[in-house]
Amino acid sequence: MADLRTRPLGATATLGRRGYPQIRSATGGTIDIVTGASEPGFNPLDLLLASLAACMSMSARIAARDLGLAERMSGLRVEATGEKADEGPSRFAALTVVFQFEGSLTAKEQLEVGHRAEEICTVSNTLAVRPQIMIDSSRPQPDQG
Repeated sequence: MADLRTRPLGATATLGRRGYPQIRSATGGTIDIVTGASEPGFNPLDLLLASLAACMSMSARIAARDLGLAERMSGLRVEATGEKADEGPSRFAALTVVFQFEGSLTAKEQLEVGHRAEEICTVSNTLAVRPQIMIDSSRPQPDQG
């Protein structure tokens, strides 16, 4: 029987009096956040869209395999964009995911893979419902590092 390993999940944002947050994943990866309109890098909304694009791309590969189409899909580019809501709380009102397939899939097969990917993707599944967000303001923990 295969030994299934799970990947630790989570992220911590650290922010000083000035500057931007630095994000650290549970596995030790880091990303510096930027918010200036002309600064290269990721802002929080970019990270949300990047998560959706990455998840949908990996889910599309799984979907193509499950549908017996993997051999005809040589590559894939997924672009996720969002339209901010004009009213109400600050949020996206709509998200668009565009798949650009490389290979010999028909238009119908491409749509089938895209729709199946949306069903598989944990990020799109989470965004499709309003997940409960629990706020905790516990005291700082000693540095574990």
